[in-house]
Amino acid sequence: MGNILIIDDDEGMCRMLVRMTERMGHVSEATQSLLDGVTRAQSGRFDVVFLDVRMPDGNGLERLPDILAGSTPPEVIIMTGEGEPDGAELAIKSGAWDYVEKSASLDAMRLPMVRALQYRKEKLNKPNYINLNRSGIIGSSPKMLECLNVLSQAAGTSFNVLIHGETGTGKELFARAIHDNSDRESGPFITVDCASLTETLVESLLFGHKRGAFTGADKDRVGLVTQADGGTLFLDEVGEMPLSLQKAFLRVLQEKRYRPVGGKTEISSDFRLLAATNRDLDAMSEGQQFRSDLLFRIRAIKVEIPPLRERLNDIKELVLYYVSRFCEKNGLPIKAVAPEVVETMRKYQWPGNVRELINAVEWALAVSGDESTLYTKHLPENIRVSAARSKFVGGEDESMVPLQERPTFPKLKDLRRDAIAALERNYIRNLMEYVQHDIQKACRVSGLSRSRIYDLLKAFPVSK
Repeated sequence: MGNILIIDDDEGMCRMLVRMTERMGHVSEATQSLLDGVTRAQSGRFDVVFLDVRMPDGNGLERLPDILAGSTPPEVIIMTGEGEPDGAELAIKSGAWDYVEKSASLDAMRLPMVRALQYRKEKLNKPNYINLNRSGIIGSSPKMLECLNVLSQAAGTSFNVLIHGETGTGKELFARAIHDNSDRESGPFITVDCASLTETLVESLLFGHKRGAFTGADKDRVGLVTQADGGTLFLDEVGEMPLSLQKAFLRVLQEKRYRPVGGKTEISSDFRLLAATNRDLDAMSEGQQFRSDLLFRIRAIKVEIPPLRERLNDIKELVLYYVSRFCEKNGLPIKAVAPEVVETMRKYQWPGNVRELINAVEWALAVSGDESTLYTKHLPENIRVSAARSKFVGGEDESMVPLQERPTFPKLKDLRRDAIAALERNYIRNLMEYVQHDIQKACRVSGLSRSRIYDLLKAFPVSK
């Protein structure tokens, strides 16, 4: 028996769905208010929610993230009176179970509910993924636990995994966690930085070479693919892999056999592939910058790492962890952290994600010297400025001010433009401070091209 909630302003639709669900032996409730429905859905009492898109007091799709933000969110089936392909795509990407038209038959309504209840029952009976060996992954927010659930599923299989996340989210850390929780944990974990591969030496680096294969090859070299035999091969920033190599690597991935440069016979390697990127490989595939057949091969399972700005409740845990870790590493007494420090950090958007937070903690510890407590004055200036501006409507971080408190209602394109500008401005400031204005190092750390770095510096000048 499941608990079903129907959120729809159409009373007739509500009555029909209540009858359908109760005849199937479930308990159901209905409401014609989106605000009331979201409040009920967040209570944790419901297994499945039927959610209408167009409601008198709001848009159901826009409130979907609020419904899914709880610790035990329901499965949500989006309903609409009109066929809207863009809305269907947004619903699925936002975490909805399914997207159905109201004009569909009862069977079309019934089947996704049955499958959602079945999935939920199986999910709740699974071993708790919190018991994973996290390999240093910190956080217990709903989005992080959802990500860890997928990580746990990936670790329990031998499928290829694509890890997607913004720069600084810790993609290699997640790859290591998949390896450490798999049946290959005792095998090697070999990392390939695809961004640093040069077309002239890439095949030699990956597949090895025989002595005399080319000028300078004075001895045999074992490639990284061979070194990964019996373990895991991790392709970091796989979106940067040269097109000339992608076809050759696809065959290696399919056959697990290859020939070293200058070699006469093929050798085999039993490796499990993990790959990571911060780029949109689907868009790159459409633009013929990345082979679609290779993309399908490496993405049997996809792990999406949430950016830090979407899991701000993890900041306290992250700060305490790294303060303790760095103090112990440097032989210092563990410092206390004033509550205002965490609150200030929660008001910042973290364009550099966890990597930037780690840098901020290191900065604060260095600036605090012999003081026993970290205060907000010890944080980097840009973080304190961002928090201060967020207090005022019309300030630099106006995007953080509740919409209902603004003098005029902004256009979505203006909000998006201002938010991206603020993120890019803060990111380039932190980046240049972190690398001490070394452009080459900035490119390596950020994954951005030199021209992109210069464009950002032109738009948002950073003084030395």
